Amino acid sequence: MPEEGEKEEMVTPGEVLGKAADLKAGKGAYVAPYRSSEIPYVFSSLTGLRHTLTPPSDSPDQRPTVEVIGHKARGAVPEAGSVVIARVTKVMAKTASADIMCVGTKSVREKFTGVIRQQDVRATEIDKVDMHLSFRPGDIVRAVVLSLGDARAYYLSTAKNELGVVSANSTAGETMVPISWMEMQCPLTRQIEQRKVAKVGS
Repeated sequence: MPEEGEKEEMVTPGEVLGKAADLKAGKGAYVAPYRSSEIPYVFSSLTGLRHTLTPPSDSPDQRPTVEVIGHKARGAVPEAGSVVIARVTKVMAKTASADIMCVGTKSVREKFTGVIRQQDVRATEIDKVDMHLSFRPGDIVRAVVLSLGDARAYYLSTAKNELGVVSANSTAGETMVPISWMEMQCPLTRQIEQRKVAKVGS
């Protein structure tokens, strides 16, 4: 049963719910430093209704507990350390944007945006990474979630051998075959295109 004093409002992933000094994080919430500060805050990890529960009067910790209850059938939610499958939507000089489709083996039911930054594409020669030679719109990538970044987008990394592009179409529209960790080939035209390829079977 809800405690007396419960309040409800709609919140979205990454939204600040309050300072951790004042609130305890319940279901659908997590504690993290706010931006560049060292002060811990409570954030929402999903879209849903915020519930603030008043602690029992005999509880030694008198901070209210804040929870976020999904407003629709719960799908998978990305978390730091999660391996995700995402479709690249936009590639720029320093970043690539992607829509997260699966977390582990589970499909998501809400829209989660991921961002792969230049320094998170691979583990070596980071300064030489060319985003346009690593990903292209429409590519399917396997990545790991680093954290919830700015603008409610998750920071993703492909800086491991098993992470990167797992499926891509050539300019001719054919599904390409990986031939190295940085090249894929169109089976129709034999044209080679550069990508940050995920090592299969590792």
